[in-house]
Amino acid sequence: MSTQLPESAAPPPTGAGESSVAPSRRTFIATSAAVGGAVVAGGAFISLPEEAGAAGASPSSRVALTVNGTRRTVTVDNRTSLLDLLREHLGLTGSKKGCNAGACGACTVLVDGQRHNACLTLAVRLEGAEVTTIEGLADGDQLHPLQQAFIDEDAFQCGYCTPGQIVSGVGCIQEGHTGSPEEIREWMSGNICRCGCYVKIVRAVEQTAARK
Repeated sequence: MSTQLPESAAPPPTGAGESSVAPSRRTFIATSAAVGGAVVAGGAFISLPEEAGAAGASPSSRVALTVNGTRRTVTVDNRTSLLDLLREHLGLTGSKKGCNAGACGACTVLVDGQRHNACLTLAVRLEGAEVTTIEGLADGDQLHPLQQAFIDEDAFQCGYCTPGQIVSGVGCIQEGHTGSPEEIREWMSGNICRCGCYVKIVRAVEQTAARK
């Protein structure tokens, strides 16, 4: 009986001056550790050079806009949202960060009189724009009529969504979408109240619109 192995099972020949093309498992692991670690991708380890982990400086831009009647000029990362500009750069924390995906309306502000989700709006695109937040609705100690209506109607509970609800309601009134409770609900549907104060919110918007 022949003891010769089949060609497919025979180990590959190696010469004295010949090196294996594929690294051994031990060599691969040692190399990965030497360059600063590995990243798991699809169940396999992929070694990365150290310089790949060091992120370069992000591009930034200078933007000038008017916020609540005051001219502001700031330099921000080009990826900065209007919401982060307001909260982290200008200290206007009335606009809330809820879902940060444009689904809850807690960050609603007015940009040139139109309602916008601040979390989805890039700050660098607002050069020369006029932004109004919840802090800019009152006239000194005199509350905006809709702010007062929210108090009178008890149109809030935890209050987290209230700034966005009020700003959105102001925009809804300015746009003329207050012909009926049903119309108000439709045009305010992007603002979520997890406490369920919708009936009183609609009533507050309706009464404020009626006084105009």
